[in-house]
Amino acid sequence: MRQDSRLPLRQLLLCGALVVTLSMGIRHGFGLWLQPIIMERGWSRESFSLAMAVQNLVWGAAGPLVGLWADRRGAFGVLWAGALLYGAGLLGMSLAATPTLFMLSTGVLVGLGQACSTYAVVYGVLGRHVDPAKRSWAMGITAAAGSFGQFLMVPVSSLLISHIGWQHALWTLASLALLLIPLAWGLRDDPQALRDEASARNAGQAKPELKQTAGQALREAITHPSYLLLTGGYFVCGFQLAFIGVHLPSYLKDHQLDPTVATTALALIGLFNVVGTYVAGALGQKWRKTWILSAIYTLRSAVMVAFILTPLTPLSVGLFAASMGTLWLSTVPPTNAVVAQMLGVQHLSMLGALVFFSHQIGSFVGVWLGGRLYDATGSYDVVWWIAVGLGLMAAALNLPVQENRAPAGRALARA
Repeated sequence: MRQDSRLPLRQLLLCGALVVTLSMGIRHGFGLWLQPIIMERGWSRESFSLAMAVQNLVWGAAGPLVGLWADRRGAFGVLWAGALLYGAGLLGMSLAATPTLFMLSTGVLVGLGQACSTYAVVYGVLGRHVDPAKRSWAMGITAAAGSFGQFLMVPVSSLLISHIGWQHALWTLASLALLLIPLAWGLRDDPQALRDEASARNAGQAKPELKQTAGQALREAITHPSYLLLTGGYFVCGFQLAFIGVHLPSYLKDHQLDPTVATTALALIGLFNVVGTYVAGALGQKWRKTWILSAIYTLRSAVMVAFILTPLTPLSVGLFAASMGTLWLSTVPPTNAVVAQMLGVQHLSMLGALVFFSHQIGSFVGVWLGGRLYDATGSYDVVWWIAVGLGLMAAALNLPVQENRAPAGRALARA
């Protein structure tokens, strides 16, 4: 492929990293708003949790369509839409006076904004422009940036809430979301030009690369056994991360720990996630990615068991946050790299987003079930043990995934 249509690697990594830093950093602190919002509005934890659950579900459901848009037209317009939707949703979150309005803003608008501004869109650009030999590493760099955003934005969100109030804090975050607009220029590409160059490059080959429609790619994916196993495992990732991210601050407050412990814990998750995601991406260049995924899910279950069986202290919370942070988004680079390896990059944003939809269904269940079971039992204990069991299930699902297996009956289109 000629280099003139490919974006410079440094530009890709910088702009992609900053996009994910903002979009993921803002959402990572949403659990800090649970207590102030329900106390001021007089709502139940389930009302807040349901809106967050809908947010995750909308994010996941919109992902494949957003991915299809990005695959065909490039990331530029998608990121513009994401910035406007994200900002509007955060503004609505601050003003919603009823659970229904809160769900429409926090759930639907923010969810759509996240679908247009997070990993599926950015990874689609990376997949089109980065050589396969460096793809897993590049995805790891971008995921690590998102992790740094979590580390950076959680204390920022906490300070904003304590100094200017939770509503004004959301207005500030809405303004920050608009910074996605100038960053979109750095990821402005032309997927059709890249496809045309690939066709010209392969015109004289005996076995030219496969051209697929989106429908063909989708049918191929949902009949691919390894793709389905990978998708099933990702459900568990969403369940665990969403439950912990939203409910951990309240869980710690219920056990009489100072609110700064929760803020520190979420920040530590983000900080150690920088290391975990980068290492997972780098190891994916050398080791079998599905083995890495299986190890991550197994270790998550072990860390949660240790956490719930150990007396809660600031030290134990810090150790849990550091350990879980190392395993937090470390599933993202190997999962997306496996999708690209099995099914090619022509429709990577769409197919990666479809896997992510499973993740977000898990997020919906994890966030909502946490609030539901807490209101029913007065405790999060049952949900913690469900998360442990699901982690072991995900580890088992990833072991038989054949990441180098092309769909049956077709030549695989590779970049």
